[in-house]
Amino acid sequence: MDGTVRGPADTRFWQRARRHMLNYGGDFVPFVPARAEGAFLYDASGRRVLDFTSGQMSAILGHSHPEIVATVRDAVGRLDHLFSSMLSAPVVDLAEALAALVPELPRVMLLSTGGEANEAAIRLAKLVTGKWEIVGFAQSWHGMTGGAAAATYKAGRRGIGPLAPGNFAVPAPNAFRPRFAAVSWQQELDDAFDLLDRQSTGNLAAFIAEPILSSGGVIDLPVGYLNALSAHCRARGMKLILDEAQTGVGRTGLMFAFERDGVVPDILTLSKTLGAGLPLSAVMTSDAMAAEAAARDFLFYTTHVNDPLPAAVGLKVLEIVQRDGLAERAKAMGARLAAGLRGLQQRYACVGDVRGRGLLMGLEFCTAGGRDAAAISDAVTDLALELGLSANIVRAGASGGVMRIAPPLTVSEAEIDLGVELLGAAIGRVMGSD
Repeated sequence: MDGTVRGPADTRFWQRARRHMLNYGGDFVPFVPARAEGAFLYDASGRRVLDFTSGQMSAILGHSHPEIVATVRDAVGRLDHLFSSMLSAPVVDLAEALAALVPELPRVMLLSTGGEANEAAIRLAKLVTGKWEIVGFAQSWHGMTGGAAAATYKAGRRGIGPLAPGNFAVPAPNAFRPRFAAVSWQQELDDAFDLLDRQSTGNLAAFIAEPILSSGGVIDLPVGYLNALSAHCRARGMKLILDEAQTGVGRTGLMFAFERDGVVPDILTLSKTLGAGLPLSAVMTSDAMAAEAAARDFLFYTTHVNDPLPAAVGLKVLEIVQRDGLAERAKAMGARLAAGLRGLQQRYACVGDVRGRGLLMGLEFCTAGGRDAAAISDAVTDLALELGLSANIVRAGASGGVMRIAPPLTVSEAEIDLGVELLGAAIGRVMGSD
């Protein structure tokens, strides 16, 4: 929150912010948007910043998409919130649309956030299996509430006392920074489950995984990994939960990232991208899971379960993504973005790796020119914002910083090129080569 201020109004704003806002993780960005449209954010003075993270990795249709604006205006004046046991047409319509996309998982519950959806998914898996041990990746992020937080290993585990017992972590495979040289991901996964079997009390309920670990450093699970993971789960009577908060609804070039591997999970959670920036999430599961949950009195009764207003938005998001071929567009624009980022990798020694799928890419910085990777990544991020590009650095394990890049699926070629140009200018100036 100590960024450059641009006038008396900015000074007063930050004085008020420092006085009243509770910090909840990291510093506030020294840019105050007053409006947003498409891929750009604008402050009160008209200065624009290219949003290369789609808000919090969510606004896949860009900001202020006219059809979303119209849907919100209509829905809020018609049907916004109901008693939690009431259903409405937008809710059933969205559930039906989601079931059509994943026919194996036709039973749907709508919630507000990714953490909430993962909380429900974990509770569902525990109830149906009658077991209570949950496994996740050591670089994972699944949410900030009880069960979801206990399955999150990227951050937030210290200073709050014991988390839920029965949670275990295994490493996700990282081709750029392998834990052991010459050890395949297959062997690493087999060894991880062998260790789990030694620690488990025989109560393994579920494995929760992101197909691409975004907050964990944009780690893309290799082809075949989900198949092998699913086999390990089946062998132990575990449920496989896939968290597609950031990969779902077209971002990776397919409607869902798991489609690449042909693996359908027992439970699928969607959030961020489903609402295109508005608070909407979903839990999807099979008829068999739903029947067993009902027989065991599954309870997840919340204030905003199956609210009609966000459901109407989600239905419109799916319509636009399918109608406009945005998954295919993400694949094409992602190829252009990846080519641009690899061009920067060729130019600058501090760019160690470029990875990801579609319009979810990661650029990992490394130590170069006698400068620490973390210092480089921080300086590049700050300077990029000054130049007009908003991007986000995540740190995990030995990484000095991975820049997450996730423009909206509606991004243009010119906006992709501008983002790469601004990022290149920032890297060049930080490294003293431009």
